[in-house]
Amino acid sequence: MTNQASIGVTGLAVMGRNLARNLARHGHTVALHNRSEQRTRDLVERFGSEGEFIPTYSAREFVDALARPRQVVIMVKAGAPTDAVIEEFAPLLEPGDVIVDAGNAHFADTRRREAALRERGLHFVGTGVSGGEEGALHGPSIMPGGSKESYESLGPLFEDISAKVGGEPCCTHIGADGAGHFVKMVHNGIEYADMQLIAESFDLLRGALGYEPAQIAEVFRTWNTGRLDSYLIEITAQVLAHTDAATGKPFVDVVTDQAEQKGTGRWTVQIGLDLGVPISGIAEAVFARSLSGHADLRAASRGLPGPSRAKLSDAEGFADDVERALYASKIVAYAQGFNQIQAGGAEYGWDIDLGAVASIWRGGCIIRAKFLDDIRAAYAAEPGLPTLLTSGDFRAAVADAQDSWRSVVATAARLGIPTPGFATALAYYDGLRAERLPAALVQGQRDYFGAHTYRRVDREGTFHTEWATEERAEKPA
Repeated sequence: MTNQASIGVTGLAVMGRNLARNLARHGHTVALHNRSEQRTRDLVERFGSEGEFIPTYSAREFVDALARPRQVVIMVKAGAPTDAVIEEFAPLLEPGDVIVDAGNAHFADTRRREAALRERGLHFVGTGVSGGEEGALHGPSIMPGGSKESYESLGPLFEDISAKVGGEPCCTHIGADGAGHFVKMVHNGIEYADMQLIAESFDLLRGALGYEPAQIAEVFRTWNTGRLDSYLIEITAQVLAHTDAATGKPFVDVVTDQAEQKGTGRWTVQIGLDLGVPISGIAEAVFARSLSGHADLRAASRGLPGPSRAKLSDAEGFADDVERALYASKIVAYAQGFNQIQAGGAEYGWDIDLGAVASIWRGGCIIRAKFLDDIRAAYAAEPGLPTLLTSGDFRAAVADAQDSWRSVVATAARLGIPTPGFATALAYYDGLRAERLPAALVQGQRDYFGAHTYRRVDREGTFHTEWATEERAEKPA
């Protein structure tokens, strides 16, 4: 065993344990620390043969086990627990050492911590890690922020353990201070939207066609061989094909229909509002989960009138329509997410390479998908691309989906099948392409009741109409 570790991990729950094992499996000596000493012992006893571990049982012992510049990876709960661990270790570190928060922290907390630790001569790296416990062990998508200097020492280790696609690591330096956690937050928001759209596709195939879950699983398996090839489509097919051992019923029918959430989706929507970025598809996905959780409200409303759900006759044709609508809506969700990253970069001074983000999301992460290659190519061809919807291949795909997309949304409304994801994606698309929006009327209303002023299409300046006067005189504001 070497005398010092190249990196250390404190917080050895499932994610921390698997990340430490991944590092050790790649030949890196890893110092281990956990508040509960038994968890450290258990890791060494069970997985010590996988590589070089240095178990430690105090903060000082942990820090002393690390080679300089020391690199400390924190894998604890976001919020106060993270602050507590930072304050435990920071006084023991020296200028130039690196603290890495690889949990799901809010990027604003990361910016605050980075600034405070920079004053103490320490590097703080907020790092998004996606892929769940399996990804942490076998190769996640890694999104480090922080200084360029910190990435010089940390980057090679993270690139080594990340997922690989075509030999390329799914890890890159995202940008300064909180950029890594910001991009991970948006990743999770896109994940919410993607999952909601897939769930709506399932509901449409069952509600409009009467397909059983096992049949729908076969449809999803077929879709996964084409342009919708992705991790989420793959696992959806497996979930739908699964039979509950206790009842013999389809697994999806014995699960309570109340989706939970840990908060990153809400953060994405809140920050979208702060930045003024319309991420309506992500917002609808978050609200759909919220609605599902209001069991009493849903129970009280179950008797409300609505249409009957007569089954459609052209099953194969409608299933093809749903596939096109799903792909078009998926493009919208990703377009909104990448626009939010672009806006965040402009707001906080991060120089984020959107093509590189698409590249590192191709493997390891939850939203990994075949079409991320197309997103990477789109930004490589046009770095200043205003929206993915105007890029050649995506524009063509959405054009091809027009009739199917509108038919699916109309059919869902006619049958009373809720499709907030599909409908919102289409409304966003139509809003973008509209020559005139009813916002002109909204501005008139605002000027009427609050003298909020408006601009005109035929001359420069800001104007206000004196609505209370008989002549309703207009004057420059």
